[in-house]
Amino acid sequence: MLDKLVAKAHGTIVLADGDVPNPTRDAPGALTGKVDTVLGILAWAGTAAGVAGVLITGAMMAISMRRGEGSEHMGRLGMVLGGCVLVATAGPVVTFVFG
Repeated sequence: MLDKLVAKAHGTIVLADGDVPNPTRDAPGALTGKVDTVLGILAWAGTAAGVAGVLITGAMMAISMRRGEGSEHMGRLGMVLGGCVLVATAGPVVTFVFG
């Protein structure tokens, strides 16, 4: 009984033929240009937000040091810098994967 099931299972296995699909890009040029413009604007906005975040966090750290208060700004600075790294590497990673 088990031999029949194994033989039937082996008969239904479909092996890949080894061909790698190579899709072609057929998007209109005007659409591609608009998408690139929007992505460029978003990249600059992300960079500006990262710089603003670092400046604001630094100002808050300076104010709290001046007042003599202990606070957890290093964690906030770490999150801001992590976001900066994410924004900075998003473009090259997407280009590597899909380019």
